[in-house]
Amino acid sequence: MRPLIICSTYNERENIESLAREILENAPEANVLVVDDNSPDGTGQLVRELMKTEPRVHLLARPGKLGLGTAILDGMSWGLERGYDPICTMDADFSHHPRYLPAILAGIQSYDVMIGSRYVPGGGTKNWGISRQILSRGSNLVSKILLGFPNKDCTGCYRAYRADLLKKIPRDSIKSTGYSFVEEVLELCYREKATIGETPIIFEDRRAGQSKISKKEIFRAIGTLFRLRWQRITGGARTKA
Repeated sequence: MRPLIICSTYNERENIESLAREILENAPEANVLVVDDNSPDGTGQLVRELMKTEPRVHLLARPGKLGLGTAILDGMSWGLERGYDPICTMDADFSHHPRYLPAILAGIQSYDVMIGSRYVPGGGTKNWGISRQILSRGSNLVSKILLGFPNKDCTGCYRAYRADLLKKIPRDSIKSTGYSFVEEVLELCYREKATIGETPIIFEDRRAGQSKISKKEIFRAIGTLFRLRWQRITGGARTKA
């Protein structure tokens, strides 16, 4: 394997250097790609400094805040063009801890997609209020009702994908620019009859900085689920990746 770990950033200067180092400690065979949306706090410049001493760290600098979904898509394209396999995604704020990478990378050898899951035995969340727990579980429930996903965690971004699967799915048909990207790409994987595995993680609250999820983004995510359901009913048009 030649894994690529994609971390999408916007104002994550307080987290990104220590996160990159812990990723490489837990997965020394991997490379880290930081996709930064021109963070005002200098996240991108910090990554450039890190790259001078750590050749396994790379930066994909974008001109502005364009959304998590497009950041991951750009990172996937960057990795596929350079022959990385598998392609992994994780949050850049330590809510997805690098200690789980060995299990995820081991699992991807048996599945097309491997998910770091909060909702399988051994998984869970830490330092979450009741409203956040209800929102997360509710989003998963709606995903399962509308789209019939059999896996337990449909909305988490801590995942690994086989490169040959990503090459097959129509990535340029993905319309989600925000957090609902994770459900849309999962839907495309299931359309390709991909095998999906899950391994338990404990999702912790971010170590530093502020959350980027807004109420507007939550409503967009709900709209995405209904759009995907309608496309499934009508056999929605697909384009090649």
